[in-house]
Amino acid sequence: MDTTPAPAEGRILTEVRGQTLLIGIDRPAKRNGFTPTMMRALAEAYTRLDDDPVLRVGVLHAIGDHFTAGLDLPAFAPLMQRGEYAVPHGLVDPLNLGDAGWRRRTKPLVVAVKGITFTLGIELMLAADIVVAADDGRFSQLEVARGIMATGGATLRMAERAGLGNALLHLLTGDDFNSAEALRLNFVQRVVPAGQELDEALRIAERIARQAPLAVIATRLNALKAVEQGPQAAMADFDATQQRLALSEDAAEGVAAFREKRPPVFKGR
Repeated sequence: MDTTPAPAEGRILTEVRGQTLLIGIDRPAKRNGFTPTMMRALAEAYTRLDDDPVLRVGVLHAIGDHFTAGLDLPAFAPLMQRGEYAVPHGLVDPLNLGDAGWRRRTKPLVVAVKGITFTLGIELMLAADIVVAADDGRFSQLEVARGIMATGGATLRMAERAGLGNALLHLLTGDDFNSAEALRLNFVQRVVPAGQELDEALRIAERIARQAPLAVIATRLNALKAVEQGPQAAMADFDATQQRLALSEDAAEGVAAFREKRPPVFKGR
């Protein structure tokens, strides 16, 4: 991964490790506060993850002591005032909201957070699939203290994960809460000692990458559909999806590996 100092407007670093794409937020001098340039680059990295057939899973992490302090508001204010988004149409939306014109990610994404994870940081991790937090984490959805509303998914996903009362406790006060509270609220799935969060996220990602890629994507999308559209909508896809997967080369490999008592070698087809 590039070790040269980050430019003033920040950047997003990418590195391929086997079948995993590491995506690094790199603007540590500003606590990784996001500029429009960084947001577009993040969308480009997510699009690369989805489009490269070699890649099976992504890991989002950060350079420096903090995940991100959120949006660099002076940089984003003109876009907000014009009602514009920093991500062009046609790219994968890092917030995964399903708005017309932007793609939704299909491949799994694991996130490693540490230090400060404010506003956009919470929304990015809630838009991902699995979150590992360092035990020194500080979280805050503090838009109400800036005169704006969280529109990156926090009002939806915090309530879905934690219940309306727990969500509003933090959305309406903008208070700081720690990693233990984030775990209690189901915002993160694992808390580890500071410094171990990326290793744990990579371990989870590598385990995912060893599974059958088509089955992983189908499982992820069906679970997401159940959350967003309800159990009946998700169940309606069961038979067709299972038949499609059962006819794949990977399903045949899974059966062969079971019979031959060996690890399967999946190809994603």
